[in-house]
Order: sequence, then C-alpha cells, then structure tokens
Amino acid sequence: MIDSARYPRLSRIATPADLRQFPEDELPAISDELRAYLIESVGKSGGHFGAGLGVIELTVALHYLYDTPNDRLVWDVGHQTYPHKILTGRRDSIHTVKQKDGVAPFPKREESEYDTFGVGHSSTSISAALGMAIAAARAGDDGRRFVAVIGDGAMTAGMAYEALNHAGGMDEEPSLLVVLNDNQMSISENVGGLTKMLGRLTGSRTLNALREGGKKLLGDKRTSAPARFVRRWEEHWKGMFVPSTLFEEMGFHYTGPIDGHNVADLVAALKTLKTLKGPQLLHIITTKGKGYELAEGDQIGYHAVSPFDPEKGVVAKPGAKKPTYTDVFGDWLCDMAAADPKLLGITPAMREGSGLVRFSKEYPDRYFDVAIAEQHAVTLAAGMACEGAKPVVAIYSTFLQRGYDQLVHDVAIQDLDVLFAIDRGGVVGPDGATHAGNLDLSYLRCVPNMVVMAPADENECRQMLTTGHRHPGPAAVRYPRGTGPGVAVQPTLDALPIGKAELRRRGARVALLAFGAIVPAAEQVGAEFGLTVVNMRFVRPLDRALLLELAKTHDGFATLEDNVVAGGAGSGVSELLAAEGIAMPMLHLGLPDAFQHHASREQLLAEAGLDVDGIRAALLARWPALQTPLPATGADAPDAPAARAAG
Repeated sequence: MIDSARYPRLSRIATPADLRQFPEDELPAISDELRAYLIESVGKSGGHFGAGLGVIELTVALHYLYDTPNDRLVWDVGHQTYPHKILTGRRDSIHTVKQKDGVAPFPKREESEYDTFGVGHSSTSISAALGMAIAAARAGDDGRRFVAVIGDGAMTAGMAYEALNHAGGMDEEPSLLVVLNDNQMSISENVGGLTKMLGRLTGSRTLNALREGGKKLLGDKRTSAPARFVRRWEEHWKGMFVPSTLFEEMGFHYTGPIDGHNVADLVAALKTLKTLKGPQLLHIITTKGKGYELAEGDQIGYHAVSPFDPEKGVVAKPGAKKPTYTDVFGDWLCDMAAADPKLLGITPAMREGSGLVRFSKEYPDRYFDVAIAEQHAVTLAAGMACEGAKPVVAIYSTFLQRGYDQLVHDVAIQDLDVLFAIDRGGVVGPDGATHAGNLDLSYLRCVPNMVVMAPADENECRQMLTTGHRHPGPAAVRYPRGTGPGVAVQPTLDALPIGKAELRRRGARVALLAFGAIVPAAEQVGAEFGLTVVNMRFVRPLDRALLLELAKTHDGFATLEDNVVAGGAGSGVSELLAAEGIAMPMLHLGLPDAFQHHASREQLLAEAGLDVDGIRAALLARWPALQTPLPATGADAPDAPAARAAG
C-alpha cells in the first residue's frame, strides 16, 4: 500500500475522478509525488523507466482536464504509461509490472477501461484515436474527446503520416488532439529529417492569437473566401519565422512547442485546445528521465531497468557475464564486416536492443539506423542488394511482422541477397504478447526462396549468420532473447551446409526433431528414454534425406519448437512425409494457439510444455511404452534397427 505520509495527495487518488477534485494549483505537487512514487515503484520491480518520468506532468494534465475514460486517451508504444496506470486504479499493484499475473507493461484493454487501445509497438495511436473519433461521431456521440499521445521517435513511422493525412483531409473534421511528445529519443537517440525539423521549430504565441482572432472575425475557411485568403497569407508569413509548416499543411492546427514539464502551461494550452474544433496538434518538449538525475544523464541505459536502489542507481553485477545471442550477433557483424567490405548493417531504431552499438562505432559509414520504419528498412536492404551490397537487417521478430509485405514482395520475389538477423524469436517473456516472437517460423517458412535457420547454441548462431551471409539469396537466422546453453563461440567464420541437420543422438523408437532453443531440453529427454535426437538447424529447407531415413527406422516423430504449432516447423515435417506418401505417428510440440501473457521466459516455456518435464509428459502420453526401457545392447548402437514401441 502507498505511504500516505510520504504521498499525502497521491494516496487519495485511486482514479482520475479523484484527481479532478483537487484545485488546479495542487497539480505541481501531485506531479512531484507521482514522479517520486514511480521512481520508488520501478526501483522495486524493474521495468520501463525513463519514458514514464518524461510524461508525468502531461499525464496529470490530461487526466485532470479530460473526462477519462469517457474521453479517450490513446498512448503510443506504452513505455510511457506507468504514470497513467498509477492514476487509473493500479497504483498499489504497479510494483508487479511485467511479473506473472501482475500489471501489464503496456496498455491492455482487458486490464482497465482506461487502457483504450492495446499497444506494444509504436506509431499506432493517431490511427486508433481517429478511428474512435469517427465511430463516435457516426453514433451521434459528439461530446467526447479523443487524444493521441505520440513521441517524436514514433512519429518517424509511415503509419503515423498515413493517419495525419487522413485526419487532416476529412470534410467532417474529427474531434482529435495529437500530442507530440518531443524528447529527441526513441530507445536511443532519434535520427532522420523529422528530428532535425522539430529541432528548428519554435513556438509563436502571437501567431496562434492572430489565427484564433482571425477565425472569429472571418469565419470558417471552408465557406468564407476572406478566411481562405488570410489562411494562405498566414502560411507564407509563418514560414518566415517557423522553418516547417508540415502539420499545418496536413490540415492540423499546430500549437507549440511548449514546456512539457510545466503543468500550469500544459493545462492552459489544453484548455484552449478543448474549445477548438477540428484536428489539433500540440507540440511539447520533454526530457526522458526527467526528475531522476541518473536517468537524465543516461537516457539509453535507463530506458528499461532491472530492480535497483534509487539512492544508488543501476549498478552492474560483478563477475563475467555470459554472452547473449544478441552479443554473438554483434561480434559476428563486426568480424564479418572486417572480412567483407560489401556488408552493410541496418536497424529500425534498435541499435542497443539488436546489438549494433559496436558496429555503429567501428563502421559508422556502413551503419544505417532508419528510425522506427521497419518497412523502409527491409526495402532499403533490397535496394542495396540490387547494387551488389550485402545488407544485414537486424530486427526483432515481432517488428519484422511490420515489414512482412516488403520481405515477400521486395526481397523474396526478386530473390535478393538480404540477411535477416532476427532477435527475440520465440518466447520473449515479461513484455507480453506484443513482443513475443511466436509466429516467425510460420510466416517465414512459407515464403519461396527463403533459407530459414534456428540455432541450438551460441556457436551455431555464429555459423548460421555466416551461412546466411554467404548464401546468394534471402536468408534468416532466428534466435531467442537472452543467453544460450553456454557453448563457446569460435572466432572463425565457418558456414554450414544448407539444409543439413545434425544427428545429436542415435537412439530408437521415437525421433525427437528439435528446432532452435529447444534442442538442449530435447537432448535431456532423449537420453532419458533412449530416443534419437536431431538438431534440425534448418526450418527451410528441411533435411529431406535424413527425415526419410529416420522414418524407416522409427515408430514416430516428435517435433519441438518455440513457435506456434500452426504452420510451424513441425508442420513442414508432416508436409514432407505426406508428400512422400509416408504415414506415421506424429507429435507436434510448440507454443499454444493463443497469445501468451507476460511472465518470465522459463514460466512461459513450462506453461507451453516445452521444458524437460513438459516434453517428458507429452511423450509418455503419446507413447506410453516409452516408460519401459530397452535393453542396453541395442538402444544406442549406431545404425541399430529401431525396436518398435507399442502405441
């Protein structure tokens, strides 16, 4: 429970309705308490940190002036919504964020009526809020307001401009406010032309005052000829003082920029904007990590944190750190860049998350951060490949879903030489369904011309990256979040024969065909029951020769993958056998036909039955005779005929 002595105002705010009972002059003190409580809470739980500190005053002002949840507040991304959750009924449980059965790390409609739109990825807020506004207007509910809060980093995605273009061009102007939270940061620093443009923008209170006075005097620009003339003159005049009128040209009334940490100024601006009709854009300037000195000084490092002592800050744990798959990729990228001058690296605003920090420093002229623009990242790589370059697109599995059309049309159809290094494949964990990579093997293996690989360990990941880079066509290496089994990574750049699996253990009765991160668990169970274990390595193409050989000597196949069963790697095995006219018992183990909630990776794998206990139970349920051990003389003999199991 919250300490009412330390938080005398915040302890009285369970919902925004309670917030609105305070006089306006108390809002700065409420903001201070909210900031202190967020620091204390995330210090206990860990989670997204810097972005929430940057929108404390904005969150307070919006919930104070708008009748939420009747008025719709739509947040972009979700990193910034912890203060919103604290003010909307989740104050006393915010310390459970990202934990199993705890508060979700992103807005989630089923969690709260105040979470009006579920979101884990960026740049969706304007489209969603506009859709809500249109639906409400068609229902005759004209009194409600719709607000989208979007960061300058999220504004780099094409979807945001599609929504702005639609909203600003509608004949029936929607009741829509877009708040542009400009802090010059995504997870790392923003890049691109928009960032430069926003850096040049300055506010003009005089201009806003003249505009509003002119509207009252001259009437609606749609029906009044003098108003249309003055409007055109205003844009030319404004261009002398403000370097860009992008938002005005798209049909939005632009206000700002204003200080996003001055709650009084925010309230005053929002009060004015509530009286105006049509699409509005409020540009505010904020600081990521505001109010916590360490976070302000290290905005990248404090984007998301593990539990920490707010008095000391985040302290690195002593001792040698086991390399993650992301680390393996980052080192490989630099090593291969040294060996191949044609290699180029691309990331859609995920330099830190995808492991490109070292590459960006050592090869700055070959490093391309395209901002939050996954579609562009993929087609940019396709264009590079057309001219003989060797592009590597480093991207999260869940983000590649946004560039799927480009992967199919722009890369695969043209059979272009692009390597996709896909991080966070399979179960991801605490970030929940929006960040899970549960679908990638299904959506990749159906694409012609693609080579799709999943490593069983760290060294194999490096070998597969080399394989994909040297393959003269589209290839993907899909690896999980975090660390692997701890296999030493060799410094050489060795490739694997494409489409060849690795027989890890020759046993009998049932063959366990494991893909990627599930191989170690399959090996443990296979040794326990004397089964054959195959590290399949390739999802596309499959090792046809080995599968046909094993089909002759085994009673059944069990496929194991940390991907949804529907259309996954196991489905590919069944399709191959069916095409050969082979009918044999099959067991497909994978992720459930459902979106997983937030919990640890280990908890989610156990729930899906993909840990050792789950695999063992599933095998015994399908083949009960496995409980009876085979004679030691035959079970593990090389090339021994398989003993037939009942069932």
